[in-house]
Amino acid sequence: MTSGARGDGRLLAISDLHIGYPENRALVQEMRPETDDDWLLVAGDVSETVADVRWALKTLASRFSQVVWAPGNHELWSHPSDPVALRGVARYEHLVGVCRDLGVLTPEDPYALWKGQGGPVAVAPLFLLYDYSFLPAGCATKEEGLAYAHRTGVVCTDENLLHPDPYPTREDWCRARVAETERRLAELPDGLPMVLVNHYPLHRHPTEVLWHPEFAMWCGTALTADWHRRFDVAAMVYGHLHIPRTTHQDGVRFEEVSVGYPREWRKRTQPPGRLRRILPAQAGRP
Repeated sequence: MTSGARGDGRLLAISDLHIGYPENRALVQEMRPETDDDWLLVAGDVSETVADVRWALKTLASRFSQVVWAPGNHELWSHPSDPVALRGVARYEHLVGVCRDLGVLTPEDPYALWKGQGGPVAVAPLFLLYDYSFLPAGCATKEEGLAYAHRTGVVCTDENLLHPDPYPTREDWCRARVAETERRLAELPDGLPMVLVNHYPLHRHPTEVLWHPEFAMWCGTALTADWHRRFDVAAMVYGHLHIPRTTHQDGVRFEEVSVGYPREWRKRTQPPGRLRRILPAQAGRP
């Protein structure tokens, strides 16, 4: 485990930057730390191309004491606009290499120890994917769930662009990632709280407010439903849903920190691109 910030630093978070939109790229250009010791957690969906991901993380890494990245589904797309035509595990490993060149921590690195305000805590970026276990009501299998989604017209683009190679399916890749991550988390010292950073929520409850409940199939796995209770979790940071808010499950704080698309954030009363403070915890936050 690597050591982290001391003193007045804050642990901040953001996700779903989607800098392919010029308005969102401009938001990243304006993002600044509150102190010289601040860390920034980036919970995925920076963009669809490796060049964009590199630009955003390089920009942020030049300003924050430490940047921590967990991949979203958009980074893993083999998008026709990206000259880096890698698929599946090879694409993910290429992105990890980009991060390491920039000094950005990834799920493949030793978990860092945050010693700033609210610490010490282990900061654990995760890469877990999903396994279609968040099925729509009345559906018992993945096939039934996908058939329902196709009937409603709400089908995630992952079905065409997120390839699991060399795994046979995305759910096989998910199960492998869950097993390895579970092992690593269990090896952390007893009594050390952790902040978990994943693109998807570890529990299904955040998806209950989706306008299209069938989209929950692409939002996580039931295999992690008890992790917030099994492990000493100070906060669970995620994105993907584009519904920024704070919820609690079994007394554990879940923070959805996404920016989302311009058409979404323009409707909100809060200014877009504001970094969420994870530690120290904000008293009285709804």
